[in-house]
Amino acid sequence: MSFLPLDEYQRKWIFTHQSMPVPEEDLAYIKPMTAQRAAQFWKDNISAQSPDSERLSSQDWPSRKGTWAKTINWMPEWESDEEALPAEILEHLDWQDDVTVYFCYEKYNIIETKWSIFKRHWKNFLFYDDGPILLGRRRKQALWFHTNGTVSLGQHSQ
Repeated sequence: MSFLPLDEYQRKWIFTHQSMPVPEEDLAYIKPMTAQRAAQFWKDNISAQSPDSERLSSQDWPSRKGTWAKTINWMPEWESDEEALPAEILEHLDWQDDVTVYFCYEKYNIIETKWSIFKRHWKNFLFYDDGPILLGRRRKQALWFHTNGTVSLGQHSQ
């Protein structure tokens, strides 16, 4: 099995918290990878050596010069009553709603979902903002969220 049932996911509460509950029909599209599958995905798409984004080496694509074109502040939108992602992110990721995306918290903690689900519930995903990277299947654009409330917009080069 490649995915954990959401009920077994250690951070399930970020999607069921009473202040921002994700509707049941959308929960079905939030699929945490098993530790083994997440580790393989991380190795293939982020880093073969580093377990999280804080310890990436200079050889890992997120650390390479020229990867990130722009950094913007996402925190004001996250704290507001506005539900939409910041406009700059939506402009950078002009993906169709059915694109599969991977929200990579760290080597053993990756969630697969659809772009439409991430867009609708991005605030839930960012309850943990400890350096997650968002990738899209067969897409070059990438996002790297930082704990200081900024996000880097760039290109995945691996």
